[in-house]
Amino acid sequence: MPQLDTSTWFTMIFSMFLTLFILFQLKISNHYYPENPMTKPAKIAGQHNPWENKWTKIYSLLSLPPQ
Repeated sequence: MPQLDTSTWFTMIFSMFLTLFILFQLKISNHYYPENPMTKPAKIAGQHNPWENKWTKIYSLLSLPPQ
């Protein structure tokens, strides 16, 4: 029974990976990737909530006098 000749396997596998790498690089280089988006300033001062102008006090149940 003849033995399997594996002397060319390294060359074939290496050339396959090299070809796939080049093909993927060419495919990816055709795409347009946008630049980093600029951050927009938040308009916090323009919003008014009804509870911002009022002073409220939160009572803890333990701080109230016993009834």
